[in-house]
Amino acid sequence: MVDSNNQQHRTVAGGTELPNLNDDPGSPLNVVPHNLSLHFAFNEDEDALGEGRVSPDPEPISSEIPRDLTSNQNGPNDDEDGVQDCTFTQLLSTGVHADEEFYVHHTPNGTRMWCPNVPIVLKPVVGSVYETWKDVFSMYKDYAVYSGFSIRKGQTKRWKGVVTHQYIRCTKYSKPQIKRKTDTLEHSSLTIRQSNFTLTDCKASILVKFCEGSSTCTVVGFNEHHNHPFVERFNRDLSRISRKLPFASKQFIHNMSLNRIGPIISHRVLVSLMGGHHNVRGTPTDFKNWSQSVRLYIGDRDAQLVIDRLKERSESLPDFYYEFVVEKGQFRSIFWADKISKINYDVFGDVLAFDATYHTNKYNMIFVPFTGVDNHKQCVTFGAGLLFNETTESYKWLLESFLKAHKKQPKLVLTDQDPSMKAAISEVFTDSRHRLCIWHIMKKLPTKIAGDLLQNSELRALMHRLVWSIHMKPSTFETRWQLLMEEYGLQDHDWLNDMYSIRDQWVPAYFRDIPMCCLMKTTSRCESSNSSFKVNSSSANTLVQFMLCYETRIDNQRYRQRVAEFKTSSSVFMDSTDLAIEKHAFELYTHAISTEVRKEIYKGKLFCYIVNTEDCDDVCVYYVNQLDKRNNATDTFTVKLELSNQSVSCSCNNFIRIGYLCRHIFCVYRVNNIERIPAQFVVKRWSRDVLPKSLFSIQSRYGVDTRPQAAARSQILEIVTECVDALRSDVGGLSSFAEQIKELKRKLLNGGSVDDEANNDNYAAVEELLGVSLDGDVTLNNPDGIRNKGRGKRRRLSRAPQDGTSNSAVKPPKTPRLCRTCMKYVTGHDSRNCKKKKNKNNRVTRTRTRTQALRVRSPLDLVFLC
Repeated sequence: MVDSNNQQHRTVAGGTELPNLNDDPGSPLNVVPHNLSLHFAFNEDEDALGEGRVSPDPEPISSEIPRDLTSNQNGPNDDEDGVQDCTFTQLLSTGVHADEEFYVHHTPNGTRMWCPNVPIVLKPVVGSVYETWKDVFSMYKDYAVYSGFSIRKGQTKRWKGVVTHQYIRCTKYSKPQIKRKTDTLEHSSLTIRQSNFTLTDCKASILVKFCEGSSTCTVVGFNEHHNHPFVERFNRDLSRISRKLPFASKQFIHNMSLNRIGPIISHRVLVSLMGGHHNVRGTPTDFKNWSQSVRLYIGDRDAQLVIDRLKERSESLPDFYYEFVVEKGQFRSIFWADKISKINYDVFGDVLAFDATYHTNKYNMIFVPFTGVDNHKQCVTFGAGLLFNETTESYKWLLESFLKAHKKQPKLVLTDQDPSMKAAISEVFTDSRHRLCIWHIMKKLPTKIAGDLLQNSELRALMHRLVWSIHMKPSTFETRWQLLMEEYGLQDHDWLNDMYSIRDQWVPAYFRDIPMCCLMKTTSRCESSNSSFKVNSSSANTLVQFMLCYETRIDNQRYRQRVAEFKTSSSVFMDSTDLAIEKHAFELYTHAISTEVRKEIYKGKLFCYIVNTEDCDDVCVYYVNQLDKRNNATDTFTVKLELSNQSVSCSCNNFIRIGYLCRHIFCVYRVNNIERIPAQFVVKRWSRDVLPKSLFSIQSRYGVDTRPQAAARSQILEIVTECVDALRSDVGGLSSFAEQIKELKRKLLNGGSVDDEANNDNYAAVEELLGVSLDGDVTLNNPDGIRNKGRGKRRRLSRAPQDGTSNSAVKPPKTPRLCRTCMKYVTGHDSRNCKKKKNKNNRVTRTRTRTQALRVRSPLDLVFLC
């Protein structure tokens, strides 16, 4: 055994003294530099090693045997095949040979052994001292990666509760699982799990001793002989140690899942981005396993994590509101809205629409977003909720929560014909007008009319023309409806009579005097918004994942809003009518609305003309004709203008219906030389600066991680990308930049700032990606037993039970599988989410904390029996 504490220099056979390497922090002490290697010659007469000399790395040949094959550095041998006890002559007599990557030989017992051929600077040296456990583990990991095998932590020796020794072993250590004996006459559901990873009881390892009173570690044992072949160099990326996903890959899989892109496609995308499979750590199966692991880590904590996340949001974000319902310890319903949603509702909340959607989470909870229209005529979300069921009580609670958050009722509420929604709206939104979706009603027309009338296209055309008209008065609608029913003999049709009895809830003629009544006539914007949320979320998501998907979609929605704001502020006015009022409209409205208003100004100039004028006191009445595309007069509209205050009204009611002036009024303004739109006709919701600019700041965005470490990571990636783009055609510059990056990486790794164990901690990675802690107490149970209208129908035919008692499907029991942590055959968990593993991790953490304070030397300094 070499005493590394007293040894300052190491002398190579032949008298050459190697320099002291203690000046490099984090590197092993007393190791041979990479540019020096040992060259040995074999003397057949003396049957011993000849004098060694220092020379450049030689190519291994069959007559040159590395000294490591014959040296016994580990002390007592723990290999049953006797590799350490055989003499050099015995090794040679068995036919030792070598190739470019490893040496192969046979033991006296006939076992074939593999020994890696690596540069001596990478090979572990018994007696080497390392500053931390991370350094020695990293050293052996580099050696394993270069050699072509994988490693893991092995047995641990403790003395009075303090770790004194630790093995780092080849992953093929341990004996294969013995197949259980079963009675062939009895049926057994327990089967051996098939796996392509086999254990060979490989003894290759290093033994590390923890020094008393400090964090340094000493290598006290090294066995380099394996009883299995190494992974080929061109397949090293497929080895177990190389397939461990780094945090960047885990984050990439997570971010792709927020856009409903699964792990398989994520792997293909990452391969394309990285330039090949060899540059991507992990296979598609590893990506799938990680995606599944995230859901397993969430498990029964799902509902609790959602509440914890919203609580954290309310503490970190100003004016964030959320409310939830718990019944008998089970999570039932929730509503939430942030500050930006409240500001949007305060400006654009005059017309509100909401509809339920399904298949957004694994519990079948009903997702209900509240949708409106912003000043760019784009959908905007005012808040959202998740419901356990679709009863009147559930919708009533949801609307009451909505009212608590936003403090005012909308003028117009648009939904489908759901009776629960209708009852809840009448109780909560007492000052609002409820409107039914006209499209949903007219969609049912073909299914309600039978016989020859169903094939009558003229009837359907007349019906649609009648109910969709926005200029018709209620009295005119009623007259024409009766005439149509009499013409086709539908006076006694039950469904049509029912729809006529509630005509004031869905026919546009009965909403013509309500401001913004034509902003939404159907729930198509709701369905578009619901569809956009499903672009990100799927029915396999947990509630926490669904919340992250929701935030991703909201961030995309606000990004489009920000793009529209930028388009408005950067647009340049282009005159098309030579009218000053057109430029004024461009300055007042957003780009989308100014385009519509300027179109009205243009058509008011070219397609409208005044046919008659009347003066009544201070009011001038103009009769304006409108031309179609063929320059034929279609309708005559009445415009009343008060010259004293420029107040105006038109019989088309366009300003009331949509919020900006019509072409007929602009025709009258042109005749009267009015060059500016009066302030009373500029609706605030369509103006440019209706929203504060702070809403579009980086701090207000969901998709931006504002933590310092996240900002630093993004900045580093941006800098490296800029450098690579600048040097993309300069081979020398790229090589020099790569060497500088490698040198910087080497300094960081040796400086102890990178923790491999922390990077490979899936538990911590899940917490960081989800933004919640998984260690908190669970007081809420996940929702269960939800059956809603959107659940679909079970179409699979089930096998009837033999007793004939019921035709319902009986789910077969799961096959028990062996949990490697508790070593039991169970169906409820596996080694990844076993409770025993979590308790073990907690004990290890407490033990390591105590170890940092005080280390006790073990009487067994060298080795221990496993």
